[in-house]
Amino acid sequence: MNAQTQKSSVAGPAGALEAALDAPAGASSRGVVVIAHPHPLFGGTMDNKVVQTLARAFTQAGWTAVRFNFRGVGASEGAHDEGRGEIDDMLAVVQQMAPDGELALAGFSFGAFVTSHVFERLHASRTIARLVLVGTAASRFAVAPIPEAAHGRTLVIHGEQDDTVPLQSVLDWARPQVLPVTVVPGVGHFFHGQLPLLKNLVARHLS
Repeated sequence: MNAQTQKSSVAGPAGALEAALDAPAGASSRGVVVIAHPHPLFGGTMDNKVVQTLARAFTQAGWTAVRFNFRGVGASEGAHDEGRGEIDDMLAVVQQMAPDGELALAGFSFGAFVTSHVFERLHASRTIARLVLVGTAASRFAVAPIPEAAHGRTLVIHGEQDDTVPLQSVLDWARPQVLPVTVVPGVGHFFHGQLPLLKNLVARHLS
């Protein structure tokens, strides 16, 4: 992402996981955000442009951003596990890269589905300061509900013209929870041409 990106390896449940860390400018960090990437079988990696945009938004807001490749992607060992093992992968990254202190979680598409379940596993025992879900793959996977107490710390963003994950499916997931969804008019799944707007929406949430 930039010249200061630190590459590392995390011990995952199916083998080593490739990770990248971006620190904020200055000496101190507000905490660590762990960011999950889109579907591994459709070219999703930690270098996806939306994932990198999320990392930039967090680092500019003073957070340390950790991206990682799910099992079987890039230099990460193991094989795709249809989401089950990927949840365990993300939990392993959280446990090793952010064992204590302020924690935020973010994900894009398939990564948002995974992130929702990681949040569900962790929130009872640990405060998640911020949760950001972009292009949440609610039409393809069973996305975990977000507890009402966490709604104020949660940002759900979706493109109006997303033809990979129809907006309606995200609204159908959010409606029973009365969970707000930020809809970006005229934008598709990958936010082509609107990544600066996406970054600004996330930055506003983090401020």
